[in-house]
Amino acid sequence: MSFESHNPPSLSVSDLNREAKRLLESHFDWVWVEGEIGNFTAASSGHWYFSLKDADAQVRCAMFRRANSRVKIRPNQGDSVRIRAKVSLYEGRGEFQLICEHLEPAGAGALQLALERLKKQLADEGLFGADAKRPIPNDAVTIGVITSATGAALQDILTVLERRSPHTRVYVFPVPVQGDGAAEQIAAAIHQADHMASSGKLPLDVLIVGRGGGSLEDLWAFNEEVVARAIYAATVPTVSAVGHEIDFSIADLVADARAATPSAAAELISTDQNELLLHLDSLRDALGRSLRRQFKSLNEQVVLLRKRVRHPGHALSQQRNSLMGLSNNLQRATERQVTNRKAQARQLGIRLANQHPRQRLARHQLQARQLSQQLQQRIRQRLRDMRSAVTHQEKLLASLGPEQTLSRGYAIVTGENGSVIRRATQAKTGDALNVKLGLGALTTTVTGHRED
Repeated sequence: MSFESHNPPSLSVSDLNREAKRLLESHFDWVWVEGEIGNFTAASSGHWYFSLKDADAQVRCAMFRRANSRVKIRPNQGDSVRIRAKVSLYEGRGEFQLICEHLEPAGAGALQLALERLKKQLADEGLFGADAKRPIPNDAVTIGVITSATGAALQDILTVLERRSPHTRVYVFPVPVQGDGAAEQIAAAIHQADHMASSGKLPLDVLIVGRGGGSLEDLWAFNEEVVARAIYAATVPTVSAVGHEIDFSIADLVADARAATPSAAAELISTDQNELLLHLDSLRDALGRSLRRQFKSLNEQVVLLRKRVRHPGHALSQQRNSLMGLSNNLQRATERQVTNRKAQARQLGIRLANQHPRQRLARHQLQARQLSQQLQQRIRQRLRDMRSAVTHQEKLLASLGPEQTLSRGYAIVTGENGSVIRRATQAKTGDALNVKLGLGALTTTVTGHRED
């Protein structure tokens, strides 16, 4: 009787682990697993190694650098997390493990908890302090906008500025506002804009950082620490305009001012041109009223001065009346003198007649005739002298009057308002002037000045 041995084929340990790995990975698709982190290790290579456990079991996990670079908040020992992973087996040690591709805090409000943790850290460092806030200009001439070039936020800002302040210049620094690497690109754009402003390459008055509304995950780039520190370090005044009015981000807390929406940010840093026009209209009306008051006051002063200044013709008329009065007085005095002389002659005639001697009478008659002739001559001479004096006075008065001056070739130049022009500086080029001559008047226009 013979025995024939039968040895079934065997597997090497490597083959066994490899087959087990193949079976695991082919049986399981992506899985979501929730648990508590234990034995967390961050290797120098950038990979994370940890265990995920609950009350009854645990499983080893690996999250390579490419995947963990997208994690917003680095986990700590004991944190409850939710991961998306591939089921696998580490062949070298035959250990069952999960290859993690995504990690997030577990439970409702996990992102909000991470947000509150970062807010507390930054608040403790003083990034939210009121003493660090700078005033925001409300009439910015040049602004920088850091947002998506294709998003509605940029269009809202441009629409508001076009309506309120079309003269404002806008420089756009386009960045992605969500997704992997968005926070780093936003921070880089803030540094770039601030450097260009501080170096004088771009005279920015204010910087708007923001985007339109979305979920907390969509807005998360503006809750990142790198963005908060970039805003805090900027020397240009910053306005955060993230999401809608109900949204609130860390960027809002760090920025010098927070606007509820991108449109509100544009309104905050601009002045409505309609308000400026209304203000200008008000100033113009006030100026008009002030000028009218001044013109009225000046007109009243001119009227008073006109009343105080006597026209040369008025003085000439008074002199003429005075001369006529003197002439009349002279005539009356002469007539009285003649009458008196005649009365005296009659008396002498009576005395002569009473004396009767003819020779004496003849002599007296001759004397009377001579005296009468002398008297007539003196009267005529006196009248001639008086007329000559009156004529001289009239000529003297006429020589002092403006008509005589005009007849010698001079002219009186007056402005449109009737004021006499005495100096070349009283008229401007283009003014219409009236020129009164000895005979007639001219109207002319100023074409130049000469003050010598």
